[in-house]
Amino acid sequence: MLSTRSLFNEIYQNDEAYQLFCSIAAGGEDQGGWENERITALTRDPVLAPKIARHGADERKHGRIFTQLLNKRGLPKIDVPAEADYCMLLERRGVGLSHERLNGEAPLAEREIITYLVHSRVTEQRAAEQMRQLVRVYGDNPDLGRAMRMISADEDNHLAYCHEELLRLSAEGHSPFIRHTLEHSARGEIRTHRDVGLAVTARMARILGWPRWQRAVVTAGVHALYLYDLAYGWRRMVRLRMPERRNALGIPAPPHAAYDAV
Repeated sequence: MLSTRSLFNEIYQNDEAYQLFCSIAAGGEDQGGWENERITALTRDPVLAPKIARHGADERKHGRIFTQLLNKRGLPKIDVPAEADYCMLLERRGVGLSHERLNGEAPLAEREIITYLVHSRVTEQRAAEQMRQLVRVYGDNPDLGRAMRMISADEDNHLAYCHEELLRLSAEGHSPFIRHTLEHSARGEIRTHRDVGLAVTARMARILGWPRWQRAVVTAGVHALYLYDLAYGWRRMVRLRMPERRNALGIPAPPHAAYDAV
């Protein structure tokens, strides 16, 4: 029977598919780490900057974890295919701050900080959901379980932090701009997620030798999720509510050495 668990297990058991999966994940996390590092450097808010830095450190840590998972299998990290580069495709759709802006030296204006937080709130929603799914699939896997749980907990913290900071800024009078930017970012994200999903499906189908019917079923699933998000699911990406976990990124990140054994 074709299921999410069976698909992910098929990927896990094939070296080339697993290499692609972990490389895409590591590449996205490393890119997110760099973006947060640059935003930290351009932020003059002494309270917010350490939280952005913590966010970036977590993303870098996740990139190392996925790279370590590859190393355990004796597999090198490969370049992320352009059609599956989630971060760059989001930028082309005008979601978040551009690389050109982040490579500059001028401090970020308040609306640019909001744009960063909105981008993070939308993408961390997706990341948190995907990591919970991976925990369900791989939670009892001796090679992957601990890593997936660790990353999932971090993504939940990132999402909580975004909610809290955007609600603070909404209370300061930025609610209309936040709402508009959330809706624009959510629309861009769901289209990007669809495009990346289709690109990865095509590659996995080739690597794993899926029969035509299996590729058609998985492709239909990607389109079905897109249509759901387009019609209704986008609302979960624009809703703001105070999280139970307050000041989630207000404490220092654990030492990096704690992750060497993942």
